[in-house]
Amino acid sequence: MAVEFLLDTFRANADNEAMVWRETVYTYQWLLDRIDHWRNLIRENRVVPGTVVILEADFSPNAVALFLTLMESSCVFVPLTSTVGGKRDKFIEVAQGEVCFTLDEQDNVCIKQLNRIASHELYARLRWLGHPGLVLFSSGSTGDSKAAVHDVVPLLEKFKVPRQRLRTISFLLYDHIGGINTMLYTLSNGGCLVTVPDRSPDAVLRAVEVHRVQLLPTSPTFVNLILISEAHKRYRLDSLETMTYGTESMPESTLRRFHKLFPHIRLAQTYGLSEVGILRSKSKSSDSLWVKIGGEGFETRVINGILHIRAKSAMLGYLNAISPFTEDGWMNTGDQVEVNGEFVRFLGRQSEIINVGGEKVYPAEVESVIQELDNVAEVTVFGEKNLIIGNIVCAKVTLLQDEDHRSFTTRLKNFCRQRLQNYKVPVKVVIDIDHQHSARFKKIRVAAAPNVVS
Repeated sequence: MAVEFLLDTFRANADNEAMVWRETVYTYQWLLDRIDHWRNLIRENRVVPGTVVILEADFSPNAVALFLTLMESSCVFVPLTSTVGGKRDKFIEVAQGEVCFTLDEQDNVCIKQLNRIASHELYARLRWLGHPGLVLFSSGSTGDSKAAVHDVVPLLEKFKVPRQRLRTISFLLYDHIGGINTMLYTLSNGGCLVTVPDRSPDAVLRAVEVHRVQLLPTSPTFVNLILISEAHKRYRLDSLETMTYGTESMPESTLRRFHKLFPHIRLAQTYGLSEVGILRSKSKSSDSLWVKIGGEGFETRVINGILHIRAKSAMLGYLNAISPFTEDGWMNTGDQVEVNGEFVRFLGRQSEIINVGGEKVYPAEVESVIQELDNVAEVTVFGEKNLIIGNIVCAKVTLLQDEDHRSFTTRLKNFCRQRLQNYKVPVKVVIDIDHQHSARFKKIRVAAAPNVVS
């Protein structure tokens, strides 16, 4: 049984805290008892091995217990959070969901039969193997969301190796490969998963203080939000040992500023994709963007500056798109990197590079500089077509406080000229009143017309 090693860990830690949800503690024994409860209930609802189950939830006691029970029962489960918004029905259709479990804010569960038969060939393969499956949807920021189908058995392999027991915030979402990785790492080592009422800087850092959290997995965008909100001044963070960041490029200026404020917190970069899982990683230092990635079950190579990955935990394929893998199993990630021995440094997505008269501009580099400028809350750098030089560099900026836009633009350009080559200095600056990140706390890199204040 795929999850037996997890259940053994739960039994060995029966009296220990497994979760904190709404300030209530749930032990591993509670989790074992709840898994028993759901075993019986899914049988009564004709949820048999191979059934495609939609799980609408966020991290909660029942959501975790159901996740584990469906794994144990060799079902195919499709986690969805409220952040999918208007895409919900489309996602359920693409996933060919047969049963839907919806958990409300009080952790009550509604079960609904969807009168659909899931017939995709990838599901047939999982049923033939008798393995549980997992379907994850991409954010779809550059097109339609893709539905990646995983065999859960190889995904679980790395969690069989005992590691450090930690009290961890469940920051990354329930339907995100990073959030699932956080949950499985924490529970497989007998740690405690601490949930938060919302993912604001104050709610998260309050939970760190109150529940003596040791590990906070997050994103560069959220690290920046902590700094600009100054929430770090309102809570004690002495228990926090490690903060990991991934999902997007980290501005070097943000990393160094946070490290200077909290030298006792180890800052570690992570890397993973919905298609291959989360790789093991080791940052060169807390204030360095150089990182070693790979580990058992993963191979990496760099071709023409682009990272390629081959993984034992790679997905079986997409439900709604052609496979991105070569015949021998390599995936072109589209991530541009520099290499220095065993370490790599991520420069940005190949698709985001701005070509200015034959010169390459990486948005993350320019954003890192602008983020150092006074009164900047968020910034997104993108390219705009130009008949003479191909593209010009543009910056969309959200201000902390209102400021004369003309004088701010002059100030920004002068600041950039002192730190960047001329072709990297933004030609066009727009002021945006909206947040520039998604509900997943990831920068939105869509160069659509912003909601500009003129």
